[in-house]
Amino acid sequence: MKKNILIIHTGGTISMSEDNNGAVSPGKVNPLSSQTSTLSNLANFFLEEPFNWPSPHITSIEMMKLKKLIDAYTEKNLIDGVVITHGTDTLEETAYFLELTVKSEVPIVVTGAMRSSNEIGSDGLYNFISSVRVASSLEAIGKGVLVVLNDEIHTADNVTKTHTSDVSTFQSPQYGPIGIVTKRGVIFHHLPAKKEKYTISSADKKVVLIKAHAGMDSTLLYAIKEIGVEGVVIEALGQGNLPPSAVPGVISLIAQNIPVVLVSRCFNGIAQDIYSYEGGGRQLKDHGVIFSNGLNGQKARIKLLIALEETTEMTEIERMFQF
Repeated sequence: MKKNILIIHTGGTISMSEDNNGAVSPGKVNPLSSQTSTLSNLANFFLEEPFNWPSPHITSIEMMKLKKLIDAYTEKNLIDGVVITHGTDTLEETAYFLELTVKSEVPIVVTGAMRSSNEIGSDGLYNFISSVRVASSLEAIGKGVLVVLNDEIHTADNVTKTHTSDVSTFQSPQYGPIGIVTKRGVIFHHLPAKKEKYTISSADKKVVLIKAHAGMDSTLLYAIKEIGVEGVVIEALGQGNLPPSAVPGVISLIAQNIPVVLVSRCFNGIAQDIYSYEGGGRQLKDHGVIFSNGLNGQKARIKLLIALEETTEMTEIERMFQF
């Protein structure tokens, strides 16, 4: 029996075309919209296209629209799964936002493409078909939001874009994919170890992400405080350290009850309060900096944005980041 799958097209390279000069841009019509109807042998489709934008145009407002759209279908028990086509630049952020906020157990799969629809070797339709197969799989139920490209199944928690143009760009550092898509079926070989969900009705907090560097001082941190941000994520050095001259700026933010979350700018590993020198993680922790348990910078920003919709209590926000 065919499953009922909600297809949400949002734009991105998967929906774009390349012109004679090699420029890739969206057209008036999403080519996937017409192709979806030809795949009726895979599932019964509900088709939605709330917007058709490149992924750098996506904000938390659009992510919230997607959450509400999925909720509207799942609350009426109309669907067995969801597939979202999305630009790859911010795909992991949308996937993680939905992972934290959509409470339904139906499979939600986010996919995209690295080559536009009319390029040689275009991967969009293939990734789309693979995603429909995963969303229709009984084994995908309850595994949270999944990202499917290049025959691999990743969790929204761990996946990240690692290459600017390679079709195998989406990887899960340290953990790897939790499953694969083959010609014979969908195979899961790992299970997500944790789940966390938050109830929010909006997502409009001002949270910024900055990256630490050698010689960084407090100038930018002081400026951030003055423009009225509500949260800050810093991609710190190594295991979670900052140059000494940046510490006063961090302290000034926390003194204004602005949470500062620390992740590592390193590709692998997690930030920890290990070093006790000035600017070291131990000192930063003592000043009230929140250490994230393994998220990258862009996902820590999404999580802090969501956390601030629930609370402004530093201890509660810190607890959320221990998951």
